Amino acid sequence: KFFAGGVCRTNVQLSGKVVVITGANTGIGKETARELSRRGARVYIACRDVLKGESAASEIRADTKNSQVLVRKLDLSDTKSIRAFAEGFLAEEKQLHILINNAGVMLCPYSKTADGFETHFGVNHLGHFLLTRLLLGRLKESAPARVVTLSSVAHHAGKIRFHDLQGEKYYNRGFAYCHSKLANVLFTRELAKRLKGTGVTTYSVHPGIVRSELVRHSFLLCLLWRLFSPFLKTTWEGAQTSLHCALAEGLEPLSGKYFSDCKKTWVSPRARNNKTAERLWNVSCELLGIQWE
Repeated sequence: KFFAGGVCRTNVQLSGKVVVITGANTGIGKETARELSRRGARVYIACRDVLKGESAASEIRADTKNSQVLVRKLDLSDTKSIRAFAEGFLAEEKQLHILINNAGVMLCPYSKTADGFETHFGVNHLGHFLLTRLLLGRLKESAPARVVTLSSVAHHAGKIRFHDLQGEKYYNRGFAYCHSKLANVLFTRELAKRLKGTGVTTYSVHPGIVRSELVRHSFLLCLLWRLFSPFLKTTWEGAQTSLHCALAEGLEPLSGKYFSDCKKTWVSPRARNNKTAERLWNVSCELLGIQWE
Protein backbone atom coordinates (compact mmCIF):
# COMPACT_ATOMS: atom_id res chain seq x y z
CA LYS A 1 0.00 0.00 0.00
CA PHE A 2 2.89 2.35 0.74
CA PHE A 3 4.29 2.03 -2.77
CA ALA A 4 0.88 2.04 -4.49
CA GLY A 5 0.56 5.83 -4.24
CA GLY A 6 -2.53 7.94 -4.80
CA VAL A 7 -5.85 6.84 -6.22
CA CYS A 8 -8.17 8.88 -8.45
CA ARG A 9 -11.27 9.37 -6.28
CA THR A 10 -13.55 11.33 -8.59
CA ASN A 11 -16.86 9.84 -9.70
CA VAL A 12 -17.10 11.94 -12.87
CA GLN A 13 -18.88 10.13 -15.70
CA LEU A 14 -17.97 10.65 -19.36
CA SER A 15 -21.01 9.74 -21.39
CA GLY A 16 -20.84 11.71 -24.64
CA LYS A 17 -17.18 12.64 -24.11
CA VAL A 18 -14.38 11.80 -26.56
CA VAL A 19 -10.88 10.80 -25.48
CA VAL A 20 -7.64 10.14 -27.38
CA ILE A 21 -4.87 8.20 -25.63
CA THR A 22 -1.54 7.51 -27.32
CA GLY A 23 0.12 4.17 -26.70
CA ALA A 24 -2.98 2.74 -25.03
CA ASN A 25 -2.48 -0.76 -26.42
CA THR A 26 -0.44 -1.73 -23.35
CA GLY A 27 0.68 -0.72 -19.86
CA ILE A 28 -0.47 2.47 -18.17
CA GLY A 29 -2.22 3.70 -21.30
CA LYS A 30 -4.31 0.54 -21.56
CA GLU A 31 -5.46 0.82 -17.93
CA THR A 32 -6.25 4.50 -18.45
CA ALA A 33 -8.31 3.63 -21.51
CA ARG A 34 -10.11 0.90 -19.57
CA GLU A 35 -11.17 3.27 -16.78
CA LEU A 36 -12.27 6.04 -19.12
CA SER A 37 -14.24 3.50 -21.15
CA ARG A 38 -15.84 2.23 -17.94
CA ARG A 39 -17.04 5.79 -17.31
CA GLY A 40 -18.79 5.88 -20.68
CA ALA A 41 -16.32 7.79 -22.85
CA ARG A 42 -15.72 7.18 -26.54
CA VAL A 43 -12.04 6.20 -26.40
CA TYR A 44 -9.56 6.25 -29.26
CA ILE A 45 -6.52 4.04 -28.77
CA ALA A 46 -3.86 5.68 -30.92
CA CYS A 47 -0.92 3.32 -31.32
CA ARG A 48 1.75 2.09 -33.70
CA ASP A 49 0.84 -1.61 -33.51
CA VAL A 50 -2.78 -1.81 -34.66
CA LEU A 51 -3.04 -5.56 -34.01
CA LYS A 52 -2.04 -5.12 -30.37
CA GLY A 53 -4.35 -2.14 -30.21
CA GLU A 54 -7.30 -4.18 -31.48
CA SER A 55 -6.53 -6.92 -28.96
CA ALA A 56 -6.48 -4.35 -26.12
CA ALA A 57 -9.65 -2.69 -27.39
CA SER A 58 -11.47 -6.02 -27.60
CA GLU A 59 -10.49 -6.80 -24.02
CA ILE A 60 -11.59 -3.36 -22.79
CA ARG A 61 -14.91 -3.54 -24.64
CA ALA A 62 -15.65 -6.93 -23.09
CA ASP A 63 -14.62 -5.74 -19.62
CA THR A 64 -16.47 -2.42 -19.61
CA LYS A 65 -19.44 -3.28 -21.85
CA ASN A 66 -18.64 -0.12 -23.79
CA SER A 67 -18.48 -0.71 -27.53
CA GLN A 68 -17.03 2.75 -28.20
CA VAL A 69 -13.36 1.78 -27.92
CA LEU A 70 -11.70 2.42 -31.26
CA VAL A 71 -8.19 1.84 -32.59
CA ARG A 72 -6.37 4.10 -35.00
CA LYS A 73 -2.84 3.94 -36.38
CA LEU A 74 -0.40 6.47 -34.91
CA ASP A 75 3.38 6.24 -35.14
CA LEU A 76 4.87 9.10 -33.12
CA SER A 77 8.26 8.55 -34.75
CA ASP A 78 6.89 9.66 -38.11
CA THR A 79 5.31 13.08 -38.60
CA LYS A 80 3.46 11.81 -41.70
CA SER A 81 1.72 9.22 -39.52
CA ILE A 82 0.89 11.88 -36.91
CA ARG A 83 -0.63 14.13 -39.53
CA ALA A 84 -2.55 11.24 -41.09
CA PHE A 85 -3.98 10.26 -37.70
CA ALA A 86 -5.00 13.84 -36.91
CA GLU A 87 -6.59 14.32 -40.34
CA GLY A 88 -8.58 11.10 -39.98
CA PHE A 89 -9.66 11.86 -36.44
CA LEU A 90 -10.80 15.40 -37.23
CA ALA A 91 -12.84 14.08 -40.16
CA GLU A 92 -14.42 11.46 -37.92
CA GLU A 93 -15.05 13.37 -34.69
CA LYS A 94 -16.51 16.81 -34.06
CA GLN A 95 -15.43 16.83 -30.39
CA LEU A 96 -12.37 16.04 -28.28
CA HIS A 97 -12.52 16.50 -24.53
CA ILE A 98 -9.41 14.72 -23.26
CA LEU A 99 -6.05 14.14 -24.96
CA ILE A 100 -3.63 11.95 -23.02
CA ASN A 101 -0.08 12.00 -24.39
CA ASN A 102 0.84 8.67 -22.83
CA ALA A 103 3.10 6.83 -25.28
CA GLY A 104 6.85 6.91 -24.90
CA VAL A 105 10.19 5.19 -25.40
CA MET A 106 12.95 4.68 -22.87
CA LEU A 107 16.64 3.76 -22.99
CA CYS A 108 16.76 3.17 -26.74
CA PRO A 109 20.14 2.66 -28.39
CA TYR A 110 21.00 5.68 -30.51
CA SER A 111 18.61 5.96 -33.43
CA LYS A 112 16.61 8.56 -35.30
CA THR A 113 12.98 8.92 -36.25
CA ALA A 114 11.72 8.99 -39.83
CA ASP A 115 12.25 12.76 -39.80
CA GLY A 116 15.81 12.63 -38.44
CA PHE A 117 15.13 13.44 -34.79
CA GLU A 118 16.87 11.56 -31.96
CA THR A 119 14.32 8.92 -30.96
CA HIS A 120 13.65 9.92 -27.33
CA PHE A 121 13.33 13.60 -28.16
CA GLY A 122 11.44 12.90 -31.38
CA VAL A 123 8.87 10.48 -29.97
CA ASN A 124 8.43 11.61 -26.36
CA HIS A 125 8.45 15.34 -27.01
CA LEU A 126 8.19 16.37 -30.67
CA GLY A 127 5.66 13.69 -31.60
CA HIS A 128 3.27 14.75 -28.87
CA PHE A 129 4.01 18.43 -29.47
CA LEU A 130 2.86 18.06 -33.08
CA LEU A 131 -0.13 15.88 -32.22
CA THR A 132 -1.35 18.38 -29.63
CA ARG A 133 -0.99 21.21 -32.12
CA LEU A 134 -3.00 19.40 -34.77
CA LEU A 135 -5.83 18.52 -32.36
CA LEU A 136 -5.87 21.79 -30.45
CA GLY A 137 -8.63 23.40 -32.48
CA ARG A 138 -10.98 20.54 -31.70
CA LEU A 139 -10.05 20.69 -28.01
CA LYS A 140 -10.87 24.41 -27.91
CA GLU A 141 -14.19 23.83 -29.66
CA SER A 142 -15.04 21.14 -27.06
CA ALA A 143 -13.96 23.13 -23.99
CA PRO A 144 -13.77 22.52 -21.14
CA ALA A 145 -11.07 20.10 -22.27
CA ARG A 146 -7.78 18.79 -20.93
CA VAL A 147 -4.36 17.70 -22.17
CA VAL A 148 -2.41 15.31 -19.96
CA THR A 149 1.22 14.52 -20.82
CA LEU A 150 3.15 11.75 -19.11
CA SER A 151 6.56 12.83 -17.93
CA SER A 152 8.70 11.21 -15.21
CA VAL A 153 10.60 11.94 -12.02
CA ALA A 154 13.59 11.36 -14.30
CA HIS A 155 13.10 14.91 -15.57
CA HIS A 156 15.13 16.02 -12.54
CA ALA A 157 18.23 14.64 -14.28
CA GLY A 158 17.33 16.21 -17.61
CA LYS A 159 18.71 19.25 -19.37
CA ILE A 160 17.66 20.87 -22.64
CA ARG A 161 20.92 20.84 -24.59
CA PHE A 162 20.03 23.28 -27.36
CA HIS A 163 23.47 22.90 -28.92
CA ASP A 164 22.93 19.13 -29.30
CA LEU A 165 19.20 18.33 -29.24
CA GLN A 166 19.67 15.32 -31.53
CA GLY A 167 22.48 13.78 -29.48
CA GLU A 168 24.93 13.83 -32.37
CA LYS A 169 27.83 15.24 -30.31
CA TYR A 170 27.25 13.17 -27.21
CA TYR A 171 24.71 10.46 -26.52
CA ASN A 172 23.76 8.58 -23.39
CA ARG A 173 20.48 6.73 -23.64
CA GLY A 174 19.66 7.22 -19.97
CA PHE A 175 20.17 10.97 -20.10
CA ALA A 176 18.41 11.16 -23.48
CA TYR A 177 15.30 9.81 -21.77
CA CYS A 178 15.67 12.30 -18.92
CA HIS A 179 16.06 15.20 -21.34
CA SER A 180 12.87 14.21 -23.18
CA LYS A 181 10.93 13.97 -19.91
CA LEU A 182 12.09 17.46 -18.94
CA ALA A 183 10.88 18.62 -22.34
CA ASN A 184 7.42 17.19 -21.50
CA VAL A 185 7.22 19.26 -18.31
CA LEU A 186 8.42 22.44 -20.05
CA PHE A 187 5.95 21.87 -22.90
CA THR A 188 3.08 21.57 -20.43
CA ARG A 189 4.20 24.72 -18.63
CA GLU A 190 4.35 26.79 -21.82
CA LEU A 191 1.17 25.27 -23.24
CA ALA A 192 -0.77 26.29 -20.13
CA LYS A 193 0.41 29.87 -20.54
CA ARG A 194 -0.69 29.97 -24.16
CA LEU A 195 -4.07 28.37 -23.46
CA LYS A 196 -5.21 30.79 -20.77
CA GLY A 197 -8.81 31.78 -21.30
CA THR A 198 -9.53 29.05 -23.86
CA GLY A 199 -11.13 26.54 -21.50
CA VAL A 200 -8.39 23.99 -22.27
CA THR A 201 -6.08 23.10 -19.37
CA THR A 202 -2.98 20.94 -19.30
CA TYR A 203 -1.01 18.87 -16.80
CA SER A 204 2.19 16.79 -16.73
CA VAL A 205 2.34 13.56 -14.77
CA HIS A 206 4.84 11.26 -13.08
CA PRO A 207 3.02 7.90 -13.00
CA GLY A 208 5.46 6.31 -10.54
CA ILE A 209 7.84 3.38 -10.98
CA VAL A 210 5.60 0.94 -12.80
CA ARG A 211 5.86 -2.68 -13.92
CA SER A 212 5.43 -2.11 -17.65
CA GLU A 213 7.09 -2.76 -21.01
CA LEU A 214 8.78 0.65 -21.02
CA VAL A 215 12.10 -0.81 -19.76
CA ARG A 216 12.27 -3.44 -22.53
CA HIS A 217 15.40 -1.89 -24.09
CA SER A 218 17.47 -2.40 -20.93
CA PHE A 219 18.39 -5.94 -19.78
CA LEU A 220 19.58 -4.56 -16.43
CA LEU A 221 16.33 -2.72 -15.73
CA CYS A 222 14.27 -5.72 -16.84
CA LEU A 223 16.19 -7.80 -14.28
CA LEU A 224 15.80 -5.17 -11.55
CA TRP A 225 12.09 -4.80 -12.32
CA ARG A 226 11.69 -8.56 -11.77
CA LEU A 227 13.66 -8.54 -8.52
CA PHE A 228 11.85 -5.55 -7.05
CA SER A 229 8.42 -6.16 -8.56
CA PRO A 230 6.66 -6.24 -5.12
CA PHE A 231 7.74 -2.63 -4.63
CA LEU A 232 6.73 -1.37 -8.09
CA LYS A 233 3.34 -0.03 -9.06
CA THR A 234 0.98 -2.09 -11.13
CA THR A 235 -0.18 -0.54 -14.39
CA TRP A 236 -3.55 0.17 -12.73
CA GLU A 237 -1.78 2.07 -9.93
CA GLY A 238 0.40 3.84 -12.48
CA ALA A 239 -2.67 5.07 -14.35
CA GLN A 240 -4.21 6.80 -11.33
CA THR A 241 -2.45 10.17 -11.65
CA SER A 242 -3.26 10.38 -15.36
CA LEU A 243 -6.90 9.72 -14.48
CA HIS A 244 -6.81 12.30 -11.70
CA CYS A 245 -5.50 15.00 -14.04
CA ALA A 246 -7.99 14.04 -16.75
CA LEU A 247 -11.03 13.89 -14.48
CA ALA A 248 -10.69 15.60 -11.10
CA GLU A 249 -13.02 18.53 -10.59
CA GLY A 250 -11.63 21.96 -9.74
CA LEU A 251 -8.17 21.30 -11.17
CA GLU A 252 -8.27 24.19 -13.68
CA PRO A 253 -6.31 26.69 -11.52
CA LEU A 254 -3.40 24.21 -11.52
CA SER A 255 -3.05 24.12 -15.31
CA GLY A 256 0.59 23.74 -16.30
CA LYS A 257 1.58 22.00 -13.07
CA TYR A 258 3.31 18.66 -12.51
CA PHE A 259 1.55 15.87 -10.62
CA SER A 260 2.57 12.68 -8.85
CA ASP A 261 0.41 10.34 -6.77
CA CYS A 262 -2.68 12.39 -7.65
CA LYS A 263 -1.37 15.66 -6.23
CA LYS A 264 0.70 18.58 -7.41
CA THR A 265 4.34 18.13 -6.58
CA TRP A 266 7.61 19.98 -7.02
CA VAL A 267 9.65 20.04 -10.20
CA SER A 268 13.31 20.62 -10.87
CA PRO A 269 14.57 24.22 -11.16
CA ARG A 270 15.18 23.62 -14.87
CA ALA A 271 11.50 22.72 -15.28
CA ARG A 272 10.49 26.09 -13.82
CA ASN A 273 12.58 28.14 -16.24
CA ASN A 274 10.15 30.12 -18.37
CA LYS A 275 12.84 31.27 -20.81
CA THR A 276 13.90 27.68 -21.48
CA ALA A 277 10.26 26.65 -21.91
CA GLU A 278 9.64 29.40 -24.45
CA ARG A 279 12.87 28.72 -26.32
CA LEU A 280 12.13 24.98 -26.48
CA TRP A 281 8.67 25.80 -27.82
CA ASN A 282 10.07 27.99 -30.58
CA VAL A 283 12.80 25.50 -31.52
CA SER A 284 10.24 22.68 -31.61
CA CYS A 285 8.07 24.68 -33.99
CA GLU A 286 11.08 25.32 -36.24
CA LEU A 287 12.09 21.63 -36.28
CA LEU A 288 8.54 20.57 -37.16
CA GLY A 289 7.92 23.41 -39.59
CA ILE A 290 4.73 24.51 -37.84
CA GLN A 291 3.22 27.59 -36.25
CA TRP A 292 0.90 27.91 -33.26
CA GLU A 293 -1.96 30.37 -33.21
